Amino acid sequence: MAKISFIFVSLVAFWYIILTDGAQLIVVNNCGESVWPGILGGAGQQSPKDGGMHLGSGEEIVLDVPEKWSGRIWGRQGCSFDSDGNGHCVTGDCNGKLHCRGQGGLPPATVVEMTLGSSSSPLHFYDVSLVDGFNLPVSMKPIGGGVGCGVASCEVDLNICCPSALEVKRNGRVVGCKSACLAMQSAKYCCTGNYSDPKTCKPTLFAHLFKAICPKAYSYAYDDSSSLNRCRAPRYVITFCPPPL
Repeated sequence: MAKISFIFVSLVAFWYIILTDGAQLIVVNNCGESVWPGILGGAGQQSPKDGGMHLGSGEEIVLDVPEKWSGRIWGRQGCSFDSDGNGHCVTGDCNGKLHCRGQGGLPPATVVEMTLGSSSSPLHFYDVSLVDGFNLPVSMKPIGGGVGCGVASCEVDLNICCPSALEVKRNGRVVGCKSACLAMQSAKYCCTGNYSDPKTCKPTLFAHLFKAICPKAYSYAYDDSSSLNRCRAPRYVITFCPPPL
């Protein structure tokens, strides 16, 4: 009887995924220490789990997001919160709150970005971005979806090879690597003003370095051709500190 019940529940879950036009996001912490994922829905979109949660080492959580959902997920490190959810994170902090509730993460932070499709426009778009800098290795991998579904990732710890001009240190340890935009604060490096289109916004020396180490991640604002993935999978696994492929 227990086996039949398990099969029934599994079939219900399977058909729930198939019949809905959203997706499941399985967020996994494969790091050796706790990670506090932050979540920010796009304009007019809700943020699951009020925008933040705690994942101990080896833990995972499943998030159901509706069709057309867009948003970003990033990992926070070195966090400490009181019983009311107030505190601070060493990297990726969102205004000192456990639940980000519409607040983005303080750069530098490695960001997973996505825009889900719908029944009439079925493709999902997703990427891993280093445009806001780097703090944690992360990947987004589809489960199913067919031929052509790629893996978005930056699986290497860029903090180890971060140029000194871009380092963010806490207690003598490098905890983040700034983007050129964050470090230089100029239109040329941030692709703004006169540099706000693909013709004038070009990858910097630092972007080339990031790209060489993490070829499956966005290295600068217009790095679409080799970094933006398209897929129609019912589930995706987002892994912090993913194992090497």
